Amino acid sequence: MSDKILGLIAGNGKLPFLFAFKARKLGYQVVAMGVKGDTSFFLRFFVDKFKMFGVGELKKSFEFLRAQGAKEVIMAGQVDQKNLFDPSVKFDDEVQKLFKAISDRKADTIFSSIGNKLKEYDMALIEPAALMKDYLAPKGTLTKRGPTEKELVDIEFGRELAKNMGGLDVGQTVVVKEKAIVAIEAMEGTDTTILRGGKIAQRGAVVVKMSKPKQDTRFDVPVIGPRTIKNMIKSKCACLAIESGKTIIIDIGKTVKLASRVGICIVSI
Repeated sequence: MSDKILGLIAGNGKLPFLFAFKARKLGYQVVAMGVKGDTSFFLRFFVDKFKMFGVGELKKSFEFLRAQGAKEVIMAGQVDQKNLFDPSVKFDDEVQKLFKAISDRKADTIFSSIGNKLKEYDMALIEPAALMKDYLAPKGTLTKRGPTEKELVDIEFGRELAKNMGGLDVGQTVVVKEKAIVAIEAMEGTDTTILRGGKIAQRGAVVVKMSKPKQDTRFDVPVIGPRTIKNMIKSKCACLAIESGKTIIIDIGKTVKLASRVGICIVSI
């Protein structure tokens, strides 16, 4: 058995599974802590050790990772940020101290503080992208259909807007149509932003998802996948622009095939 032990703070979706699979393939033992209500129960079958914790149980979860011998930790998958405002969620002393110490509750502020808190437990939060190079978006048009001239104008307009919003740590995704700002991602996440924007635009909107100008690549790396395309189909969006080399694509073959089949363009810039 390998003596390389990697801690995994797992949220929802398929991303934790991809990280676990890749890490074990590289010879790591993977010790995962899941979040009740977010993390799939089935992750336990893809890692060496697994335990579920409440979203507010920071101390217990970090003690679990440390007890298993993890020195390096990665974060993968989202945790529902509505938990911040759920009165039924009980936050332990570590979380309460963390909240009191930070100036705001932006995603970057919270995750950076969690990274600093890990150091107190003799663990380091590392960049997951180092394990996921094979999943990073290549540059160019990925689908059969390329962007139209109108879509190219909206892509450039949306790219600048997304970078500006990312610089404020608001979100990574914007939905635009004919140089009109239809929707900007906030706490609700990319999928909800796409559905909301598509409903307003009615059809033909362009979705632009970019990394933040000062992206901390230890967490919150831009991710798309088949679910992204399915939501674009529901909302009748026409084109998706992402950032090459900085965006993880889950199931790239399936994602591109699904988009091409319905005439959605994916371009990586």
